[in-house]
Parts: sequence; C-alpha cells; structure tokens
Amino acid sequence: MAAVSNAPALPELSGRTYVVTGGTGGLGYWASEQLAAAGATVVVAARSAEKGAAALASLERNVPGADARFVRVDLADLASVEEGAAELAALPRIDALIANAGILSTGGGRTETVDGFETMIGTNLLGHFALIGRLLPALQANEGARVVSLGSISHEFNQLDLDDLQSDHGRFKQFASYGRSKLAVMTFAFELDRRLRAAGSTLASLVAHPGFALDELSPHRDILPEPKTAGTLKRTAYQVVAQGKDAGAWPIVAAATDPQAAGGQYWGPDGWRQLKGRPAVVTAKPYSRDPAVGRPLWDEAERLTGVSYAL
Repeated sequence: MAAVSNAPALPELSGRTYVVTGGTGGLGYWASEQLAAAGATVVVAARSAEKGAAALASLERNVPGADARFVRVDLADLASVEEGAAELAALPRIDALIANAGILSTGGGRTETVDGFETMIGTNLLGHFALIGRLLPALQANEGARVVSLGSISHEFNQLDLDDLQSDHGRFKQFASYGRSKLAVMTFAFELDRRLRAAGSTLASLVAHPGFALDELSPHRDILPEPKTAGTLKRTAYQVVAQGKDAGAWPIVAAATDPQAAGGQYWGPDGWRQLKGRPAVVTAKPYSRDPAVGRPLWDEAERLTGVSYAL
C-alpha cells in the first residue's frame, strides 16, 4: 500500500519505529505517511497537539491501520525538548530519528526562542542538538539506528560565521539567517557522524534535503494548517523546476530506511541542480563537511544548550 503514487519502493518496516520531528505537516507529514504505509510505527514529535491530532487522523484515513502516535516536543524550548526526549527515550526502540522540523521566520524581524536564541538557529540547530544528545543512549541501544538531519539547497549560498551564529550583529536578513541555520544543521550532522565513527558506534548520522518541494504540487491532505493550493497554470509552471512535498520526502525516507544508506551521506533529488527527481546520494558543498568548522560549532552548541553527548 503506497502512500504516494510512483514513490520509490521501501523495505518492509514492520516492527521498526521512526520518530519524525515536525511530522504534523509538510515534508515531515509526508515522511510519516510513507513510513507508516511500509508498516513502520511512526512517532510524530511536534509542538502542537491540535496539529498532531489532525496529522494522526490523516494518517489513519490514508493508511488504514497506521501505527502512529504523537509526542509533544517544542524545539524552540529546551525544557520541552527535555520532557519530550524523556518520553521518546521510553519507547521500546528507535530505528531512526528524522530531525525534520524547521522554521523560516517571516515578517523580517529578528525574534528569539524562550531560551533567548535567535529563532531559526535555536529551532533548526540547537533544539535538535539537544534532542539528539538526550536521545543518544536510546538510539545507540538499537544497533544500526540512524539520525537523519534535514539539509537544504540554501546551504550552497551561505557561509557560517561562528562569531555571529545567532545573527545579532548588524542588519538582520531572514533568508540569509535561514540558510546559515540549515548549513549549521548540516555541519553539525556531518560532525556527529565523524564522532560516532571515532567512538566505534553503530549509530549513523546522515543528511537529506527535499529539493524544491511545494505544497501546491502535493496531493491534498486534511492537516493543519491547510496546505497551499494553486490553479492549473501555476502548477504547470511550478512543475518545471519543483516537485510536491510528497516527492520531496523521498530522499529523507530513503536516508532513514535504504539498506545501502550509510553515515555521512547526503541524500537529495537526482535531477538538475538537485531541485527534483528520484532520491539519490548527492554532493554537498565541501565546507559543510569541514571539521575545522564542525568542532567549534559543536562546542558552541554544547555551551548554549547545556547538553553534552556521551560518546
């Protein structure tokens, strides 16, 4: 039973458990549906119980008998991350944590999380850094488990400034700050895999990105907020360079489930400039893999979150 027409075939996932942050909408929802359709237990980890209920109802409608549940985790609140991690750590097993949730601040102004972090770096990087660190023992207890972090094509157009990680120097530019936050996520994820390998761990850290994925090209689902739609002409124009979020979720799911996937890989669409296409191992900018940046970024994330990894 496929969640999406023409989706890549997934292995049988019965008995496996996948935690998907931000699984109430967008890419996270589609990843959850595809995993559930392959027989997996899916745990939707997100901040809104209302959106969680809508996502679970949609999963049941589209994948009858789906084994799915909701756990509240607000990545913009380290106290919520700690509480949610404790609940997730009590699961019988975790085969992969898909660190999908992310935010692109709109409105143009700089905002902060409850912990005083710039919102995008605080949610996209620091919240996940804290969550993964707190779940590390549970993840390592299951041999061959994976962490899949959500990267972005936007990393190609930005460089990290570790002296201005939280975008509080000079004029705030929301799209540049978003791109830097996604580059930081990728840099952290590749650094995590290096540390896991050095420690002899069987846990693997991978990165995946969706290409140019739009709600307007996705099949309709009754989730919250209601996904954007578009008329025939606009959809036709979009299809030249974009794909639906259902297809954008394929590389994420492949990184989490493909038997040949391995730590340190970067998955994305195999088409022109990685904008759309079938899931494949693709190329990330070399600076995203630079240990000379990964090490101090890790140290700063530890300092800001107060979470240390037991490696």
